[in-house]
Amino acid sequence: MYLKSILKHAFITALVTLFAAFTTQADDRPNIIIIYADDIGYGDFGCYGGTGVDTPATDALAEGGIRFLGGYASAATCTPSRYSLLTGQYAFRNQNARILPGNAPLIIDTERPTIASFLKDAGYNTALIGKWHLGLGSADEPLDWNGLIAPGPKELGFEYSFHMAATGDRVPSVYIENGRIVDLDPNDPVEVSYRVPIGDEPTGVSHPEMLKQQADLQHSGTIVNGISRIGFMTGGHAARFKDEEMGDDYLKKAIEYIEDNKDEPFFMFYATHENHVPRVPHPRFVGSSSLGLRGDAISQFDWGVGKLVETLERLEIRDNTLIILSSDNGPVLFDGYWDAAIEYNGDHNAAGPWRGGKYSRWEGGTRMPFIVNWPAKVKPGISDAIVSQVDLFASIATIIDEDLPEIEGFDSEDVSDALLGKSPHGREYLVQEALAQVALRKGNWKYIPPGTVRVRGGIGKHHVTQVTGRGFLFHLSEDPGETRNLAEDYPHIVDEMIEILRKEAPGKISDNLTSDDAQMGF
Repeated sequence: MYLKSILKHAFITALVTLFAAFTTQADDRPNIIIIYADDIGYGDFGCYGGTGVDTPATDALAEGGIRFLGGYASAATCTPSRYSLLTGQYAFRNQNARILPGNAPLIIDTERPTIASFLKDAGYNTALIGKWHLGLGSADEPLDWNGLIAPGPKELGFEYSFHMAATGDRVPSVYIENGRIVDLDPNDPVEVSYRVPIGDEPTGVSHPEMLKQQADLQHSGTIVNGISRIGFMTGGHAARFKDEEMGDDYLKKAIEYIEDNKDEPFFMFYATHENHVPRVPHPRFVGSSSLGLRGDAISQFDWGVGKLVETLERLEIRDNTLIILSSDNGPVLFDGYWDAAIEYNGDHNAAGPWRGGKYSRWEGGTRMPFIVNWPAKVKPGISDAIVSQVDLFASIATIIDEDLPEIEGFDSEDVSDALLGKSPHGREYLVQEALAQVALRKGNWKYIPPGTVRVRGGIGKHHVTQVTGRGFLFHLSEDPGETRNLAEDYPHIVDEMIEILRKEAPGKISDNLTSDDAQMGF
């Protein structure tokens, strides 16, 4: 009996020890928050040299973490960047991963692993809060906005979701929570069209006097909350959001989610709307910057970052929360609404030292603010490593010590040592995309194959540069403005870049490019 008692005690002790070890291992896994800004450029935050708007919360994250000088979105527009971040695959591999209308079907195969589904399988609670813009429903049948909206975030691994369908300037102008429109009156059903006007709702064309901001023709569809949108909708009047309250609405849901899940590891993709058009910040932020409404929206974004950090500190989970802050693409001043962003911009350079911005293969289209902060593990510093949002999937897998599933066409690289400050090295090279065309950065070299490079320069203006010959080659450390084409001086570098793109982005570069100097030109 004595021996039996000893063995029983030893067995129980072993179980307790094993459980304690498992619990400790689980507790050691960080909470993960990706804060994803919209249209905020490399030079918009103070920590990246921005002027005209104070960004103390973002600057504090940078000061207490790692500020990357070579951090990238994989594309210069929103839908492709979001696709790449969540799937770990370059968006140009999916022909549907382009700027989507608000009624587009889901463009991510529900059988394909995402960061959210991967973390959910690893025991994380998962949430999407904010902008979606990756499509909803199936391509096989029309979407019924008045029932369960699926497939969507849930089918991609997000257990909780509170989001809009696409962007603030596209209908439907409603919030969707866990697959259903919030506050929808069944007697006032929602209909959406992007082909022809529907119903008798006022539009920006028919009733311009109702508008808070005048808009170009593309953005002159149905008026919601004094703002005309892309596309047309009817119904859902009780469910329509107010732009001024959007920042608060998303932040409230984010804080509630953190509070409800503080005791277990969680992943939250917090995709803000600031500072995408229409820029309609809450009245308490209007005038908070010298950059007009665009700067005021950045101020509102930064305030929300501060509130999230305060929540983590209040709940005593700040130290073991990994925060990654970046943006989906480069900046744009005028993007369809007359909000005086150009007039108020002054000397502020939203893209920092880089050329171009949103929609552009110039460096400013994809070079992003990129901040990693994790008090328990990351020592403050500045890094020159090349890292991309497409790499977050593989890197997070390493950080939480979980094996990646087999994923076809997976482009994500493990740059976790760079993200955690353990190594000054990240990627060797990176493919950049803008409007279905590609470019390549390798070391200090930047190569743009023949084609066009677009920059939205103002009201009705698009600055278009024709890339001729064998393409453009720039040395970024000496020429951040991409003004001196060195392709003719370094043909062997051009050859190397062409071969990389032929391997990484087949079909995106001509097979006729040769080393014949006569074909070169600027």
